[in-house]
Amino acid sequence: MPNYDLHCHSTASDGLLAPAELVRRAAGNGVDILALTDHDEICGLAEARAQAQALGLRFIDGVEVSITWGGTTIHVVGLNLDPDDQQLQHGLHAIRQGRAERAKKMAEDLARAGIPGSLEGAYAYVENPNLIGRTHFARFLAEKRYVSDVKSAFQQYLVSGKPGYVPHQWATLEEALGYIKAGGGIAVLAHPGRYKLTRAEMRKFLGEFKDGGGAGIEVITSSHTPEQFLEYAILAREFGFLASRGSDFHGPGESRVDLGKLPDLAADLKPIWHDW
Repeated sequence: MPNYDLHCHSTASDGLLAPAELVRRAAGNGVDILALTDHDEICGLAEARAQAQALGLRFIDGVEVSITWGGTTIHVVGLNLDPDDQQLQHGLHAIRQGRAERAKKMAEDLARAGIPGSLEGAYAYVENPNLIGRTHFARFLAEKRYVSDVKSAFQQYLVSGKPGYVPHQWATLEEALGYIKAGGGIAVLAHPGRYKLTRAEMRKFLGEFKDGGGAGIEVITSSHTPEQFLEYAILAREFGFLASRGSDFHGPGESRVDLGKLPDLAADLKPIWHDW
């Protein structure tokens, strides 16, 4: 089976590697088909696609869209889309504007907690000035030794109930699915095991996701345990979703799994790429 990695990030959002460098690493790891899925941003796709073509690696245009559902932030990956679509571009631009406002509030919260200069510190890690996220704050906190590493920064400061967490209203599920559909893409629920939803809430979300045109679910991803591989494979079968596989790679030293180094999908699952 070809090695598909359909979820990763570059410096166009919160990854550590430039798009072309990311593609070179993927090719070196034996990836055959790669999708770049930066958060709410598609400006890195052209560079990544050009490098992929030069290396003979098949490239899939993608994006990871932030939504709010039931008070919870959820991510929806769009694959095989047209980055030139105007509706898609306008929708992502609106989401990115919300990120800048949230970052200011996060910095104010951290200052009240005794951590000054976090906005400037986070922006020092931002390659794309139009997109700032929690990961950039996490890198600042780790650099200044407020925490031991990026993962600890999230746990101690950047999740619900902690000093640097600011709730935010992202796109609605309907809006995100509309943006992806307008671009001719396929909508995939990203890393479902990461969301703090009850089983009943997850099933409710999956029903709405499917009814709205969602087609796939990430079964194999770096944040899932082997037990969750099985759990979401069962849900994929039950709801009739196509199954996806993606590392959610952000960079060396930060990510649990490198590009292309994931287990294979179960043989009976219908993969998201079945008709590509």
